[in-house]
Amino acid sequence: MAVRKRQRLADWGLNSERVLWKGKGPGVFEQELGDDLEEKLMLTTVEKAVTWAQGNSIWPDTFGLACCAIEMMSIVSSRYDIARFGAEVFRSSPRQADLLIVSGRVAHKMAAPLRQIYDQMLEPKWVIAMGACASSGGMFNNYAILQGVDKIVAVDIHVPGCPPRPEALVEGIVRLQEKIKAGVPPAYEIRGVAS
Repeated sequence: MAVRKRQRLADWGLNSERVLWKGKGPGVFEQELGDDLEEKLMLTTVEKAVTWAQGNSIWPDTFGLACCAIEMMSIVSSRYDIARFGAEVFRSSPRQADLLIVSGRVAHKMAAPLRQIYDQMLEPKWVIAMGACASSGGMFNNYAILQGVDKIVAVDIHVPGCPPRPEALVEGIVRLQEKIKAGVPPAYEIRGVAS
């Protein structure tokens, strides 16, 4: 039994005056779509829908250690309004968060608790190293400060600055959302996690 292919928008149940008008040919929109309406009107794949949902509902876990933490706290204020990007729900439990924002210098003493919080987060999980100290140790090139948080966790985005402005952190979150929506896997899947 042959299945009749739907050729017009009226065949799909669209009841507008232009589509139902007798004697009128297909409109400009229908002509641009061509014969494969079914393929071109399909919205997305399930994978793209999941990555869109993950990118637009990032729940950060705060790990503020120094002056960068003050800048991180200000992104939830009305001036910067991180809620526009779906990241307004700062979680206090790592089991409810999927983004770890490490802001400030990490002492060797804090490396074990940081790694424990990272391990308790559910997958997929992402990490933003906020500031020069979290990214590379900053001006503290000594025995007490870890020279880059990427030695203990896999970092997805580095936000430069000392301390970086809240706009820079918002830009880092937007860049992370772009990576997630593009289907780029988290850093721990690409590079692995340091032990």
